[in-house]
Amino acid sequence: MPVEIADHWFEIRHMGDDITLLWEPHVIPLMRCNIWHVRGRERDLMIDTGMGICSLREAARDLLDKPMIAVATHTHADHVGGHHEFDDCLVHAAEADNLQRPTERGTLVAQEIGPDKIRKLRIAGYEIGEALITALPHAGYDLSEYGVRPAKATRIVEEGSIVDTGDRRFEVLHLPGHSPGSIGLWEAATGTLFSGDAIYDGPLLDELPHSNIEDYVKTMRRLRTLPVRTVHAGHDPSFGRDRLIELVDAYLDRRAG
Repeated sequence: MPVEIADHWFEIRHMGDDITLLWEPHVIPLMRCNIWHVRGRERDLMIDTGMGICSLREAARDLLDKPMIAVATHTHADHVGGHHEFDDCLVHAAEADNLQRPTERGTLVAQEIGPDKIRKLRIAGYEIGEALITALPHAGYDLSEYGVRPAKATRIVEEGSIVDTGDRRFEVLHLPGHSPGSIGLWEAATGTLFSGDAIYDGPLLDELPHSNIEDYVKTMRRLRTLPVRTVHAGHDPSFGRDRLIELVDAYLDRRAG
């Protein structure tokens, strides 16, 4: 179990194009979500919010100077832990109830995940030790007290819904497979996709309790046709269209034959 005390919990990197990446360096890669802040003229977006171990709002206070929409690309614990800090939360209809009444409390202790799930995660390529964090946020922090807190679902979206910041327009793409209500935000004007966990440059997970491989195959085939220039994903580094095609084809070779 971790004994080191972190001197800060979030890292922040400005990516250009009014996009900022935040992440939690002391969370293991399996659960280390990319948190994307997108600045707009009238309102900003916070696409996913991490584990909720420490205050995202406090860490991002220098970015929060206008109304904010907290987007849930899906409702797994590593993506919605901080949503309760925001009054305006967007989620797909298939997972709205889970945002408001989390069915999985979440855990920071590996043994609570269960041996079968840990085995599948290790087969997929993830190293998992005793805990899901490598340092404590402060002295005396009790891992057993961690849990995902309910958040308001104020904007319930479907395929084709539009998210408008005043000067940027994102189309909601329903991308099920990893979870029933997984979504991406697609900005056709720039060829930018915020993909959540539908696709990222790491071991893709399609055998979780609410995953569906048949849906994932359809999502991958759809993503292959999208005229993407840049993918900002739910985990791991951003990438371009060539890498998107490689990742899609690798998945389809494995799952679709």
